[in-house]
Amino acid sequence: MKQTLLQEKYPVFYLELDKTETTFTSVDEILAYLKEQVDEHKVVRYIATFDHYQHTKELEEHMIDDSILDAKNLIFCFGTALPNPNVLAVRPRSIGIVETATNFIITFMEAPMPIANQAMENWVLSLRNK
Repeated sequence: MKQTLLQEKYPVFYLELDKTETTFTSVDEILAYLKEQVDEHKVVRYIATFDHYQHTKELEEHMIDDSILDAKNLIFCFGTALPNPNVLAVRPRSIGIVETATNFIITFMEAPMPIANQAMENWVLSLRNK
């Protein structure tokens, strides 16, 4: 797993997972697995799945990189407290899953909550199961 700054301001974790390194064969299989992890966690609440690829494709003017075959987001929340209104700006969380011909790219933005980062990192790293 690597960490980078997207557009020089957003701390993003990402994993490029070669299809030979996992038993998962599609974005939907990975989403189902990650949703199970969310559902089993004591403080996480599943919110939605967003089909980013389909949404973008349906726009009259759109651009999708030719290498992207599918792209979806799993949306959920770790919120254990509401200490002030500003925390809503960094919630909910999302894990993005992209499929290309040879790999899956899994991404999520760093959370201001260590327990969330550790859980998301563990979930994503467990996808490398071969």
